[in-house]
Amino acid sequence: MKIHEKYIKRCIDLARNGLGRTYPNPMVGSVVVHKNKIIGEGWHQKAGLPHAEVNAINSVKNQELLPESTIYVSLEPCSHFGKTPPCSDLIIAKGIKKVVIGTVDPFAEVAGRGIKKLMDAGCEVAMGILEKDCRELNKRFFTFHQEKRPYIILKWAQTSDKFLAPESKEKRAPVWITGSISKQLVHKWRAEEQAILVGTNTAIEDNPKLNTRLWKGANPVRVVLDRSGRIPKKSAVLDGSIKTIVFTENSDSCSSEIDPDSFQNSENLIFEKIDFETEIAPQICEILYKHELQSVIIEGGAKTLQTFIDAGLWDEARVFTGKVRFNSGVKSPQLNGRLVNEQEIADDHLKIYTNGKHNNI
Repeated sequence: MKIHEKYIKRCIDLARNGLGRTYPNPMVGSVVVHKNKIIGEGWHQKAGLPHAEVNAINSVKNQELLPESTIYVSLEPCSHFGKTPPCSDLIIAKGIKKVVIGTVDPFAEVAGRGIKKLMDAGCEVAMGILEKDCRELNKRFFTFHQEKRPYIILKWAQTSDKFLAPESKEKRAPVWITGSISKQLVHKWRAEEQAILVGTNTAIEDNPKLNTRLWKGANPVRVVLDRSGRIPKKSAVLDGSIKTIVFTENSDSCSSEIDPDSFQNSENLIFEKIDFETEIAPQICEILYKHELQSVIIEGGAKTLQTFIDAGLWDEARVFTGKVRFNSGVKSPQLNGRLVNEQEIADDHLKIYTNGKHNNI
């Protein structure tokens, strides 16, 4: 079993290379082992490109060794035709008789079918190797398919006395609680997730771009709350440069800030109606699931963050604390979570929490 864990660990390490690039597919890594030596390895690099098992098998220089080899893969090989052929078929066609799998795929089109196909073809299959680690690797994918919502990451920066912003609006801009390295790290995170969400006041007062300008990577889908059309039409989040979903109270009317002719769904600007008189967090999750978004970072403000916390709809919280003090102002959200990691980022301190209520990942 220990030797299996060694190679599944390598699969996980390879898979992480695809973070932020494989959506809507999971991250997967694979290695081919012959007589306790890795002779091929690969990972899924981007949706539409070959899967990890294909890359691992194709990297083996001497293909005649495959029938005597074992293939390791962090997630169950697929059994259906999507943008690429089934990986289970390739494994069978190459005569590989031993397959070691980290965890079963929760996607309905696979969900044990790949394993059954391999076993029916006479393959010896071992499963559940470092399963917890393999599920953690694809926590976004598992949450999306099992809970029918995105994986939710809360993020905020607070002062040493736990304020998000000064009390006076005149003092709020420009006010940076954390340093440039932390800011760049946040942009890296944005490139790893599929969506980013802010509330109305944050969109108005900060006029954020919500892009990845400080890191090379895809921009997340912008998600904005705007109950009554208060966000100015010229705001960065409404410029149409990035796909943006605006949650509003009534898509049939709007304030004077937004031209009614422009209040239409377009390729990059989509309006979704929700009921702001009831709990909005579940409604938002349902609609983001409909848009096939597997993860979302909620960056503020305090009211929006607390709304998701109070609803119990969050999986992870990333909280920066800077050295600056405000003495008064907008208080930080109140969070009860399990501290899983903390580190110094230059002059800032980062703590990462998980929601103990969600133990299925």
